[in-house]
Amino acid sequence: MCSHYEAPSHQRLLDGFGVAPQLSFKEDLWPTYHGPFLRLPGDEEADNHQSTFEALTGQFGLLPFWAKDQTLGRRTYNARSETASSKPSFRDAWKKGRHCIIPATAIYEPDWRTGKAVPTRITRSDGGIMAIAGLWDEWRSPDGELIHSFAMLTVNADEHSLMSQYHKPQDEKRSVVILPNGLITDWLRAGADKSMDFMRLYPADRLSAEARPA
Repeated sequence: MCSHYEAPSHQRLLDGFGVAPQLSFKEDLWPTYHGPFLRLPGDEEADNHQSTFEALTGQFGLLPFWAKDQTLGRRTYNARSETASSKPSFRDAWKKGRHCIIPATAIYEPDWRTGKAVPTRITRSDGGIMAIAGLWDEWRSPDGELIHSFAMLTVNADEHSLMSQYHKPQDEKRSVVILPNGLITDWLRAGADKSMDFMRLYPADRLSAEARPA
């Protein structure tokens, strides 16, 4: 499960996707921080034949309409793909097919093989931007502000030669869903009934890991 990641710079988003959010965002992100995400233009009723991305800034940690405040995002930054359709925090966004891409230059996972958590920075081996499959939602604060938010979708990684190395020995191994570049637009266009078709592990030989001891 990923609770810490790096977002691309404003310029790198422009270079890679042709768009970047108008609002500022952090590049070093933890739950409830605000970072960039990409979706199709407009809302869930947008023309699914459009391919131009829309870039927004949202909270890392999804806020369903019923959230009392933004602190819920401390528990909703990752969504298990196997249960997202039924969990109260994610089921509305899943049902509406609110698919997004969360761009990341790196994610961090704890390596416990030495008996202590060693932060490990994981990137694409080719240096490209990770396109992490996510769900987005929007929430109206008590003072009327409209806030966008997002969560990273995850899958089981027990058999993945790289991602199975992280987290505590007794914990299930999980990985965020990193999409190949060629499936980005397909994911954004896909309806809810096709969501699980994209829930796959990214090849281990296309990822690199570097320990970052404290």
